[in-house]
Amino acid sequence: MNPVDIIKKYYDPAGQSFEILLRHSMDVAKIALEIAKRMKHLTLDMDFIKEGAMLHDLGIFMTNAPALGCYGKNPYISHGYLGRKILEDLGFYRHGLVCERHIGVGITKDDIIRQNLPLPLRDMIPVSMEEKIICYADKFFSKDKNLRNKQKTINEIEQSLDIYGYDKIVRFRSLVKVFNSKQLGPAQK
Repeated sequence: MNPVDIIKKYYDPAGQSFEILLRHSMDVAKIALEIAKRMKHLTLDMDFIKEGAMLHDLGIFMTNAPALGCYGKNPYISHGYLGRKILEDLGFYRHGLVCERHIGVGITKDDIIRQNLPLPLRDMIPVSMEEKIICYADKFFSKDKNLRNKQKTINEIEQSLDIYGYDKIVRFRSLVKVFNSKQLGPAQK
């Protein structure tokens, strides 16, 4: 599988959304692979981590996010389950789950009910270690034009999660502990 070929099926390579998605996905893949390499005590599927990281935001073109060059009809939060559907239709079921489960630090059925989110009523929480690594790595990078070239710090990530509830910060901190983020580079010192 070549993730860039899949992306090109849905994005114009000359378009703004393609450039934003590709840069973001490459950043996430790089950090995800760095984390996975440190987890030598686990048997991780490195190819899947790279592919999943490259495809985790595939569904953004179907959302209304003009700042990203996306003019779809769905709210941005829907990009996860929409990306899952695309990848499942292509036969990439595991990759589809990454799309659906990477948003925030995962979205629970209770979150969907409590916040009246426009999502299918099911838990969308990363389950496999590969999914958790990709979800975690994604938190360090934004697609926002003012933040694209900057890796976020753990503190900045926690501040961004705060509006969704303290339980999200707790979930993120548990991932920090597992993945020992102090080794992620200068932005984490």
